[in-house]
Amino acid sequence: MQTSTAVDINHPRYAQCVEVSKRIRWDIERDVIRGRRFDFSMPFLPDGLSLVSRLAFLNEGERRLLSQIQGRTYANIFGLVERFIGAKVLEVSRDHWLGDQVALEALVRFSDEELKHQEMFRRLEELADGDMPPGYACVAEPNAVAAAVLSKSTWAVLALTCHIELFTQLHYRSSIEPEENIDPLWKDVFLFHWREESQHAIIDEMEWKREDARLSDEARNRAVDDLIELVGAVDGILQAQAQADTHYFLSVSGRPFSREQVQHIGDTILKAYRWQYILSGIEDERFAAIIGNLVSEAQGQRIGEALLPLAA
Repeated sequence: MQTSTAVDINHPRYAQCVEVSKRIRWDIERDVIRGRRFDFSMPFLPDGLSLVSRLAFLNEGERRLLSQIQGRTYANIFGLVERFIGAKVLEVSRDHWLGDQVALEALVRFSDEELKHQEMFRRLEELADGDMPPGYACVAEPNAVAAAVLSKSTWAVLALTCHIELFTQLHYRSSIEPEENIDPLWKDVFLFHWREESQHAIIDEMEWKREDARLSDEARNRAVDDLIELVGAVDGILQAQAQADTHYFLSVSGRPFSREQVQHIGDTILKAYRWQYILSGIEDERFAAIIGNLVSEAQGQRIGEALLPLAA
Protein backbone atom coordinates (compact mmCIF):
# COMPACT_ATOMS: atom_id res chain seq x y z
CA MET A 1 0.00 0.00 0.00
CA GLN A 2 1.36 3.41 -0.95
CA THR A 3 0.89 6.16 1.62
CA SER A 4 2.08 9.73 1.91
CA THR A 5 2.07 12.46 4.49
CA ALA A 6 2.25 15.12 1.79
CA VAL A 7 -0.79 17.17 0.82
CA ASP A 8 -2.17 15.96 -2.49
CA ILE A 9 -1.63 18.27 -5.45
CA ASN A 10 -5.40 18.09 -6.02
CA HIS A 11 -6.20 19.03 -2.41
CA PRO A 12 -8.29 22.12 -3.39
CA ARG A 13 -10.45 20.06 -5.76
CA TYR A 14 -11.02 17.37 -3.15
CA ALA A 15 -11.90 20.11 -0.66
CA GLN A 16 -14.41 21.59 -3.08
CA CYS A 17 -16.05 18.17 -3.54
CA VAL A 18 -16.35 17.82 0.24
CA GLU A 19 -17.92 21.27 0.54
CA VAL A 20 -20.45 20.58 -2.21
CA SER A 21 -21.25 17.14 -0.78
CA LYS A 22 -22.12 18.72 2.56
CA ARG A 23 -24.17 21.49 0.98
CA ILE A 24 -26.33 19.39 -1.35
CA ARG A 25 -26.82 16.36 0.91
CA TRP A 26 -30.30 14.87 0.45
CA ASP A 27 -32.47 12.11 1.91
CA ILE A 28 -34.25 9.46 -0.15
CA GLU A 29 -37.65 9.58 1.52
CA ARG A 30 -37.73 13.20 2.71
CA ASP A 31 -36.40 14.89 -0.44
CA VAL A 32 -36.90 12.50 -3.36
CA ILE A 33 -39.78 10.06 -2.96
CA ARG A 34 -41.83 12.16 -0.51
CA GLY A 35 -44.57 9.53 -0.23
CA ARG A 36 -45.22 9.50 -3.98
CA ARG A 37 -45.73 6.63 -6.41
CA PHE A 38 -45.05 6.51 -10.13
CA ASP A 39 -47.58 8.12 -12.47
CA PHE A 40 -48.13 5.49 -15.16
CA SER A 41 -50.11 7.91 -17.30
CA MET A 42 -46.75 9.46 -18.22
CA PRO A 43 -43.55 8.18 -19.83
CA PHE A 44 -40.44 7.63 -17.71
CA LEU A 45 -37.41 7.71 -20.00
CA PRO A 46 -37.28 10.61 -22.52
CA ASP A 47 -37.28 9.69 -26.19
CA GLY A 48 -33.73 10.95 -26.61
CA LEU A 49 -32.67 7.98 -24.48
CA SER A 50 -35.43 5.42 -25.13
CA LEU A 51 -35.66 5.90 -28.95
CA VAL A 52 -39.31 4.73 -28.78
CA SER A 53 -40.37 7.27 -31.42
CA ARG A 54 -38.51 5.13 -33.97
CA LEU A 55 -41.17 2.44 -33.52
CA ALA A 56 -43.86 4.10 -35.64
CA PHE A 57 -46.14 1.05 -35.54
CA LEU A 58 -46.61 1.41 -31.78
CA ASN A 59 -49.50 3.53 -30.54
CA GLU A 60 -49.07 6.23 -27.90
CA GLY A 61 -49.88 3.92 -24.99
CA GLU A 62 -47.45 1.27 -26.20
CA ARG A 63 -44.65 3.81 -26.58
CA ARG A 64 -45.39 5.07 -23.08
CA LEU A 65 -45.29 1.51 -21.71
CA LEU A 66 -41.99 0.80 -23.43
CA SER A 67 -40.49 4.01 -22.01
CA GLN A 68 -41.59 2.89 -18.54
CA ILE A 69 -39.99 -0.53 -18.98
CA GLN A 70 -36.78 1.09 -20.22
CA GLY A 71 -36.92 3.60 -17.37
CA ARG A 72 -37.18 0.76 -14.87
CA THR A 73 -34.15 -0.91 -16.42
CA TYR A 74 -32.27 2.40 -16.57
CA ALA A 75 -32.63 2.78 -12.79
CA ASN A 76 -31.79 -0.88 -12.12
CA ILE A 77 -28.59 -0.77 -14.15
CA PHE A 78 -27.44 2.31 -12.27
CA GLY A 79 -28.00 0.40 -9.05
CA LEU A 80 -26.03 -2.47 -10.56
CA VAL A 81 -22.95 -0.46 -11.57
CA GLU A 82 -22.88 1.49 -8.31
CA ARG A 83 -22.17 -1.77 -6.49
CA PHE A 84 -18.69 -2.03 -8.00
CA ILE A 85 -18.13 1.73 -8.06
CA GLY A 86 -18.63 2.01 -4.31
CA ALA A 87 -16.30 -0.92 -3.64
CA LYS A 88 -13.56 0.47 -5.88
CA VAL A 89 -13.79 3.93 -4.30
CA LEU A 90 -13.31 2.38 -0.86
CA GLU A 91 -10.32 0.44 -2.20
CA VAL A 92 -8.52 3.44 -3.72
CA SER A 93 -9.20 5.50 -0.59
CA ARG A 94 -6.52 3.39 1.13
CA ASP A 95 -3.86 5.45 -0.64
CA HIS A 96 -5.06 8.49 1.31
CA TRP A 97 -5.40 6.85 4.74
CA LEU A 98 -2.12 8.28 5.99
CA GLY A 99 -1.99 11.17 3.55
CA ASP A 100 -4.38 13.96 2.58
CA GLN A 101 -7.31 13.60 4.98
CA VAL A 102 -9.48 15.93 2.91
CA ALA A 103 -9.01 13.64 -0.10
CA LEU A 104 -9.89 10.71 2.15
CA GLU A 105 -13.06 12.45 3.32
CA ALA A 106 -14.04 13.17 -0.29
CA LEU A 107 -13.71 9.48 -1.17
CA VAL A 108 -15.53 8.29 1.96
CA ARG A 109 -18.39 10.67 1.19
CA PHE A 110 -18.37 9.43 -2.40
CA SER A 111 -18.73 5.83 -1.19
CA ASP A 112 -21.47 6.76 1.28
CA GLU A 113 -23.43 8.50 -1.47
CA GLU A 114 -23.06 5.49 -3.77
CA LEU A 115 -24.54 3.28 -1.04
CA LYS A 116 -27.43 5.73 -0.73
CA HIS A 117 -27.98 5.66 -4.49
CA GLN A 118 -28.13 1.86 -4.45
CA GLU A 119 -30.76 2.03 -1.72
CA MET A 120 -32.74 4.60 -3.71
CA PHE A 121 -32.76 2.42 -6.81
CA ARG A 122 -33.89 -0.55 -4.72
CA ARG A 123 -36.79 1.59 -3.48
CA LEU A 124 -37.70 2.50 -7.06
CA GLU A 125 -37.72 -1.16 -8.05
CA GLU A 126 -40.06 -1.91 -5.13
CA LEU A 127 -42.43 0.84 -6.32
CA ALA A 128 -42.29 -0.34 -9.93
CA ASP A 129 -42.74 -3.99 -8.96
CA GLY A 130 -45.82 -3.14 -6.92
CA ASP A 131 -47.59 -1.31 -9.76
CA MET A 132 -46.37 -2.89 -13.02
CA PRO A 133 -47.54 -6.27 -14.37
CA PRO A 134 -45.54 -9.31 -13.17
CA GLY A 135 -42.85 -10.83 -15.35
CA TYR A 136 -40.16 -8.14 -15.43
CA ALA A 137 -36.62 -9.45 -14.85
CA CYS A 138 -33.29 -7.75 -14.18
CA VAL A 139 -30.92 -10.31 -15.66
CA ALA A 140 -27.62 -9.38 -13.99
CA GLU A 141 -26.80 -10.12 -10.35
CA PRO A 142 -25.04 -7.08 -8.79
CA ASN A 143 -22.47 -8.95 -6.68
CA ALA A 144 -21.47 -11.24 -9.54
CA VAL A 145 -21.05 -8.27 -11.88
CA ALA A 146 -19.08 -6.34 -9.26
CA ALA A 147 -16.75 -9.29 -8.63
CA ALA A 148 -16.06 -9.64 -12.36
CA VAL A 149 -15.41 -5.92 -12.83
CA LEU A 150 -13.19 -5.64 -9.75
CA SER A 151 -11.01 -8.50 -11.01
CA LYS A 152 -9.68 -6.10 -13.65
CA SER A 153 -6.96 -3.49 -13.23
CA THR A 154 -7.70 -0.39 -11.17
CA TRP A 155 -6.94 1.81 -14.20
CA ALA A 156 -9.62 0.06 -16.26
CA VAL A 157 -12.22 0.12 -13.48
CA LEU A 158 -11.62 3.83 -12.84
CA ALA A 159 -11.86 4.49 -16.58
CA LEU A 160 -15.22 2.70 -16.75
CA THR A 161 -16.40 4.49 -13.61
CA CYS A 162 -15.45 7.91 -14.96
CA HIS A 163 -17.18 7.05 -18.22
CA ILE A 164 -20.40 6.08 -16.41
CA GLU A 165 -20.52 9.12 -14.17
CA LEU A 166 -19.83 11.51 -17.03
CA PHE A 167 -22.63 10.13 -19.19
CA THR A 168 -24.91 10.45 -16.16
CA GLN A 169 -24.32 14.21 -16.40
CA LEU A 170 -24.89 14.22 -20.15
CA HIS A 171 -28.15 12.27 -19.94
CA TYR A 172 -29.63 14.48 -17.26
CA ARG A 173 -28.67 17.81 -18.82
CA SER A 174 -29.49 16.98 -22.43
CA SER A 175 -32.50 14.66 -22.14
CA ILE A 176 -34.06 14.38 -18.68
CA GLU A 177 -33.96 17.95 -17.35
CA PRO A 178 -35.51 19.65 -20.42
CA GLU A 179 -38.26 17.01 -20.83
CA GLU A 180 -41.53 18.13 -19.21
CA ASN A 181 -43.69 15.16 -20.22
CA ILE A 182 -42.20 12.47 -17.98
CA ASP A 183 -43.20 11.18 -14.57
CA PRO A 184 -42.24 13.78 -11.90
CA LEU A 185 -41.02 11.20 -9.39
CA TRP A 186 -38.79 9.47 -11.93
CA LYS A 187 -37.43 12.86 -13.04
CA ASP A 188 -36.72 13.93 -9.46
CA VAL A 189 -34.77 10.74 -8.83
CA PHE A 190 -32.32 11.64 -11.56
CA LEU A 191 -32.18 15.30 -10.56
CA PHE A 192 -30.95 14.37 -7.08
CA HIS A 193 -28.75 11.60 -8.48
CA TRP A 194 -27.15 14.07 -10.89
CA ARG A 195 -26.38 16.56 -8.12
CA GLU A 196 -24.10 14.11 -6.32
CA GLU A 197 -22.76 12.34 -9.39
CA SER A 198 -21.41 15.64 -10.73
CA GLN A 199 -18.93 15.67 -7.82
CA HIS A 200 -18.18 11.97 -8.21
CA ALA A 201 -17.08 12.53 -11.79
CA ILE A 202 -14.50 15.08 -10.62
CA ILE A 203 -13.06 12.60 -8.11
CA ASP A 204 -13.10 9.81 -10.72
CA GLU A 205 -10.97 11.89 -13.04
CA MET A 206 -8.43 12.75 -10.33
CA GLU A 207 -8.11 9.17 -9.10
CA TRP A 208 -7.88 7.78 -12.63
CA LYS A 209 -5.08 10.21 -13.50
CA ARG A 210 -3.33 9.45 -10.20
CA GLU A 211 -3.44 5.72 -11.00
CA ASP A 212 -2.25 6.33 -14.55
CA ALA A 213 0.78 8.30 -13.36
CA ARG A 214 2.27 5.25 -11.66
CA LEU A 215 1.80 2.76 -14.50
CA SER A 216 4.48 1.59 -16.86
CA ASP A 217 3.75 1.59 -20.58
CA GLU A 218 3.34 -2.18 -20.48
CA ALA A 219 0.93 -2.03 -17.53
CA ARG A 220 -1.13 0.68 -19.22
CA ASN A 221 -1.32 -1.43 -22.36
CA ARG A 222 -2.72 -4.34 -20.33
CA ALA A 223 -5.12 -1.94 -18.65
CA VAL A 224 -6.45 -0.83 -22.03
CA ASP A 225 -7.12 -4.50 -22.82
CA ASP A 226 -8.99 -4.75 -19.51
CA LEU A 227 -11.11 -1.72 -20.38
CA ILE A 228 -12.02 -3.20 -23.76
CA GLU A 229 -13.02 -6.45 -22.01
CA LEU A 230 -15.13 -4.52 -19.49
CA VAL A 231 -16.97 -2.67 -22.25
CA GLY A 232 -17.63 -6.02 -23.93
CA ALA A 233 -18.98 -7.40 -20.65
CA VAL A 234 -21.26 -4.38 -20.24
CA ASP A 235 -22.55 -4.96 -23.75
CA GLY A 236 -23.26 -8.60 -22.90
CA ILE A 237 -25.43 -7.44 -19.98
CA LEU A 238 -27.21 -4.94 -22.23
CA GLN A 239 -27.92 -7.59 -24.87
CA ALA A 240 -29.42 -9.95 -22.28
CA GLN A 241 -31.47 -7.16 -20.67
CA ALA A 242 -32.72 -5.96 -24.05
CA GLN A 243 -33.96 -9.48 -24.81
CA ALA A 244 -35.64 -9.73 -21.40
CA ASP A 245 -37.29 -6.31 -21.77
CA THR A 246 -38.49 -7.13 -25.28
CA HIS A 247 -40.08 -10.32 -24.00
CA TYR A 248 -41.68 -8.47 -21.08
CA PHE A 249 -43.08 -5.75 -23.34
CA LEU A 250 -44.55 -8.31 -25.73
CA SER A 251 -46.12 -10.23 -22.84
CA VAL A 252 -47.83 -7.19 -21.27
CA SER A 253 -48.63 -5.02 -24.29
CA GLY A 254 -51.90 -6.81 -24.95
CA ARG A 255 -51.66 -7.43 -28.69
CA PRO A 256 -49.63 -9.52 -31.15
CA PHE A 257 -46.87 -8.16 -33.38
CA SER A 258 -45.42 -9.47 -36.61
CA ARG A 259 -42.03 -11.15 -36.64
CA GLU A 260 -40.51 -8.09 -38.31
CA GLN A 261 -42.05 -5.78 -35.70
CA VAL A 262 -40.74 -7.94 -32.86
CA GLN A 263 -37.27 -7.80 -34.39
CA HIS A 264 -37.53 -4.03 -34.76
CA ILE A 265 -38.60 -3.64 -31.13
CA GLY A 266 -35.70 -5.74 -29.88
CA ASP A 267 -33.16 -4.00 -32.11
CA THR A 268 -34.37 -0.57 -31.00
CA ILE A 269 -34.21 -1.44 -27.31
CA LEU A 270 -30.66 -2.77 -27.70
CA LYS A 271 -29.62 0.29 -29.71
CA ALA A 272 -31.08 2.51 -26.97
CA TYR A 273 -29.24 0.63 -24.23
CA ARG A 274 -25.95 0.72 -26.10
CA TRP A 275 -26.38 4.45 -26.60
CA GLN A 276 -27.30 5.00 -22.94
CA TYR A 277 -24.57 2.93 -21.31
CA ILE A 278 -21.69 2.86 -23.78
CA LEU A 279 -21.73 5.16 -26.77
CA SER A 280 -23.03 8.38 -25.21
CA GLY A 281 -20.19 8.29 -22.68
CA ILE A 282 -17.53 7.46 -25.26
CA GLU A 283 -18.69 10.41 -27.37
CA ASP A 284 -18.74 12.80 -24.40
CA GLU A 285 -16.15 15.53 -25.03
CA ARG A 286 -14.86 15.54 -21.47
CA PHE A 287 -14.32 11.78 -21.39
CA ALA A 288 -12.69 11.84 -24.83
CA ALA A 289 -10.29 14.54 -23.67
CA ILE A 290 -9.34 12.67 -20.49
CA ILE A 291 -8.70 9.30 -22.07
CA GLY A 292 -7.08 10.92 -25.11
CA ASN A 293 -4.41 12.38 -22.82
CA LEU A 294 -3.76 9.04 -21.12
CA VAL A 295 -3.52 6.52 -23.95
CA SER A 296 -1.30 6.32 -27.00
CA GLU A 297 -2.62 6.72 -30.52
CA ALA A 298 -2.38 2.95 -31.06
CA GLN A 299 -4.22 2.22 -27.83
CA GLY A 300 -6.93 4.72 -28.74
CA GLN A 301 -7.30 3.04 -32.12
CA ARG A 302 -7.75 -0.35 -30.43
CA ILE A 303 -10.51 1.05 -28.24
CA GLY A 304 -12.20 2.62 -31.26
CA GLU A 305 -12.06 -0.61 -33.25
CA ALA A 306 -13.61 -2.50 -30.34
CA LEU A 307 -16.52 -0.06 -30.27
CA LEU A 308 -17.27 -0.15 -33.99
CA PRO A 309 -19.59 -3.20 -33.88
CA LEU A 310 -21.62 -1.58 -31.07
CA ALA A 311 -22.16 1.62 -33.04
CA ALA A 312 -23.17 -0.14 -36.26
